[in-house]
Amino acid sequence: MPAWLTVVGIGDDGFAGLGRPARRALLEASVIYGGERHLSMLPARLAARRVAWPRPFDLAPLLAERSRPVCVLASGDPMLFGVGATLARQLPADALRVLPAPSSVSLAAARLGWPLQEVVTVSLVGRPLASVNAYLHDGARVFVLSADGGTPAALAALLNARGFGATRMSVLEHLGGEAERRIDGRADQWSTGEVAALNLIALECRATAGAPRLPLTCGLPDDAFRHDGQLTKRDVRAITLARLAPTPGQLLWDVGAGSGSIGIEWMRAHPACRAIAIEAHAERQVFIGHNRDALGVPGLQLVAGRAPQALEGLPAPDAVFIGGGVTVPGVLEACWASLRDGGRLVANAVTLQGEAVLAAWRERQGGTLTRIALADAQPLGGFDTWRQALPITLYEAVKVSGGNDAARDRNRAASAEPAEPA
Repeated sequence: MPAWLTVVGIGDDGFAGLGRPARRALLEASVIYGGERHLSMLPARLAARRVAWPRPFDLAPLLAERSRPVCVLASGDPMLFGVGATLARQLPADALRVLPAPSSVSLAAARLGWPLQEVVTVSLVGRPLASVNAYLHDGARVFVLSADGGTPAALAALLNARGFGATRMSVLEHLGGEAERRIDGRADQWSTGEVAALNLIALECRATAGAPRLPLTCGLPDDAFRHDGQLTKRDVRAITLARLAPTPGQLLWDVGAGSGSIGIEWMRAHPACRAIAIEAHAERQVFIGHNRDALGVPGLQLVAGRAPQALEGLPAPDAVFIGGGVTVPGVLEACWASLRDGGRLVANAVTLQGEAVLAAWRERQGGTLTRIALADAQPLGGFDTWRQALPITLYEAVKVSGGNDAARDRNRAASAEPAEPA
């Protein structure tokens, strides 16, 4: 049975630029959905009813048409930040046919001579400008899909504020159409105001002196975060994130998030990683809001409240980090109960009371305990000596199906610890 829905990618050259299969699909459709700009590109001879997307955007009217042949118009390649990808998540593969046109990023790469596989693409359509911050590295090439005609000027201001004023910017308007235009300049000298709403920005990132150099590895410098001292310090943070082991698409609960450093670095590990920061302290909530934007993960969800009550109703996590609150009754139990099978729970403690709670929990559920003791060389008179930081007790366990006994046995086996003497 042929697909009832065809998604047609259309460029700025309109109907004339479409191939034969795309034209035939439009000629045979009973109804065509799309944005007003795309629908206006169609010739009058097409008999299909034309429906502009509702505002706010809603697929329900389209999905109700499934008894007849339907077309959807989308910009360029519908599977690149487009409605095609949205529909593919809603429909079985045999119900959907996609006929792509060259994407704006493909056209931009061709105009600039940039190998496409070496360029990162970031969409700001419906996303915060701060999303770009995660990709600002000296020498990086980035394509930015603009939200509107004001995006280039706003992006230039952001680059200046982040220490990337020397970045070369190329704004490409109406790619592939008769009105195509290119505007070049440096971010710190950008004077162009509004440009065409349909534009893409190409960045050749250049850091100025003093710009933050943020590595791709976990363990960002402590001064990359605003905090009041409630911060998992750099080396401990790197060890903690290694135990949490972020993987694409997984969700982390950062319980007692403080400055949000663990959740932020979890999300920086991969664009598909998600995190929820749970924090009761009002000032620290402000820190989290600042840090998530400054470090390029504005999608970090902040839940203002205290665990375990604040955990109710949250989506089940694939990993949980408890940075504060292990001694609060019910926190460990609530986190463990909500954790998905195969999920990882990591908790850090500094106090004897916190360590005792983690040791008791290990007796119930298995897992590993690790003592982290770090020291820094610091001045002592005319010499230097080691200043010991407070030792950290790190607990790690993987939740497995089969009940407490099976979980304890498997976690003990994973830790490769000798059995207790009889």
